[in-house]
Amino acid sequence: MKIPTLAVATLLSSVSAVPLEQRSSPFLEVDALAAQGVFNLGLHTTVKGYPSPNTCTLDNVAIRREWSTLSSSDRKAYISAVQCLYKLPGKTPTALAAGVKNRYDDFVATHINQTLSIHGTGNFLSWHRYFTWVYEQALRNECGYKGYQPYYNWARWANDPASSPMFDGSDTSMSGDGEFIAGRNNTCIPSTESCGISLPPGNGGGCIKSGPFKDFEVNLGPVAPVIADFTPNPELSGLGYNPRCLRRDISKAASQGWTKDSDVADLITNYTDFTSFSTRMQGDFPNGFLGVHTAGHFTIGGDPGGDLFTSPGDPAFYLHHAMIDRTYWTWQNLDLNNRQYAIGATITVNNSPPSRNATLDDTINVGFVGAPTITIRDASNTLAGPFCYIYS
Repeated sequence: MKIPTLAVATLLSSVSAVPLEQRSSPFLEVDALAAQGVFNLGLHTTVKGYPSPNTCTLDNVAIRREWSTLSSSDRKAYISAVQCLYKLPGKTPTALAAGVKNRYDDFVATHINQTLSIHGTGNFLSWHRYFTWVYEQALRNECGYKGYQPYYNWARWANDPASSPMFDGSDTSMSGDGEFIAGRNNTCIPSTESCGISLPPGNGGGCIKSGPFKDFEVNLGPVAPVIADFTPNPELSGLGYNPRCLRRDISKAASQGWTKDSDVADLITNYTDFTSFSTRMQGDFPNGFLGVHTAGHFTIGGDPGGDLFTSPGDPAFYLHHAMIDRTYWTWQNLDLNNRQYAIGATITVNNSPPSRNATLDDTINVGFVGAPTITIRDASNTLAGPFCYIYS
């Protein structure tokens, strides 16, 4: 029973590592659910053994931690690795994506290319799990990063995300808000023509003004921008070269509305089948519900964070999607026998146009990012397939 002991201890230490005055809440139900889930995982492996005992055991399992619980030196190491990736040459052929100028852009181009087949689909959770892991491996194997992919616990900072260690603009943050642009209209989601949700502007909107990524340049997109004063891409695909600053509009309205502790706990506990869980997570825009996935993106906002296609162009994307994965992992762990390899939905966005059901044997590829094609089954267990990690 070593896994639950280790993981629960790690989870509790990660909570206590955050000063009380910085916490939105001293205790989160979502963290209690994660602790229960990891205890279940320990029981499960005790009875049934490790799924990949020759490659993944307690001795080498990686533990992904919340950004605020990392030491200053660990945060800076992660930041340096991201900046390193931006300096390495890209692998995507220029003929396919002229805007790819570095290794970081490979990931953005891949997400742009596949956006319409990895959202509102049965592979949404597994595809993004693999994509985030491949990014983590690039940081480790190509840029010398010794840690693992951190996550941003939306619930902990929902009341004031701009004051969180993630977005406070310090040299140990992922940079802060954008310069304030006055006179902006509300953002309509999913579109101006179909305004299911009207999100008021935040206190930013312009180029980010502080922190390690204030000089970060976005090369690709936008494809479906939400900001009014965007710089259009020279190619309809969004894959043309379009250099510009990284913009943000950190939104309390999004975080307070849909990523509170109660929102995340409700998702994990009350949506017990795969399709309803995955769908609820991604939102129900016609009925005014943003969901934790979309609300997390709009908490970042701006350009490219507010563009579904180009959103990985903001380095905060990966901490947000690690939290998406942690939420999925927690949900799985609470009923491993029925949820570890659960699958649902179809292979087209919200089944439009109507398509066949997704299966565990469907493949996941990440284009010219440079990682092997795997199946949804391979990506369904973080202790199996190519993976070997858990969350604190």
